[in-house]
Amino acid sequence: MGQQINLPTTRTQCIGAYLAQPEGTPKGGIVVIQEIFGVNAHIRSVADRFAEHGYTTIAPAFFDHLETGVELGYDEAGYARGKQLVTELGLDRALEDVASAAEAIASAGKIGTVGYCWGGTVALLSALRLGLPSVSYYGARNLPFLHEVPKAPVMFHFGEKDQHIMPEMVAKHREALPQMETFTYPANHGFNRDIGTQYDEASARLAMQRTLAFFEQHLACA
Repeated sequence: MGQQINLPTTRTQCIGAYLAQPEGTPKGGIVVIQEIFGVNAHIRSVADRFAEHGYTTIAPAFFDHLETGVELGYDEAGYARGKQLVTELGLDRALEDVASAAEAIASAGKIGTVGYCWGGTVALLSALRLGLPSVSYYGARNLPFLHEVPKAPVMFHFGEKDQHIMPEMVAKHREALPQMETFTYPANHGFNRDIGTQYDEASARLAMQRTLAFFEQHLACA
């Protein structure tokens, strides 16, 4: 369904991106923000799924700033390399790329974001600073930014069995942003990733239903 494109960025460097188009007129656009493992088969499938629901979807390859075509495995080596790459990349540059990606699909209508793990925090920042309605899945790096005033709505999804995000961390989201919906599920950290042992089909399905309803409200009906 999708295709690889080149995405101009604010730093005069093009990066890659995966672009998936819906059939017919788009309801809006969604920037899909990767985990630490790059724009791999899973992230491309996420983009395809949102396109199937009517959205023009783009997944920027943030790591292309550092190394072209990164697709890491879900093992110890992949985790260590991904953590190194996101640290080197930094959140500010990632946010600039989200803005570039949103501009690239602006013809689709109103734009939102959805992000997973590291991308969940970038999605939160996209709502806080870029004014893009965003859905944040298990963003473990969110806490330092919860004091900021959102420029757009954001929805949070967390797993109750997540060893990286404790219940008190989830509670801080509800305390700081009580106007935003924060959902928990009887699942592990990467419960939406349908590869590996953390996947929880029932939780992923319910979170997706809520995510689609969020985008219907904030993008499709704008």
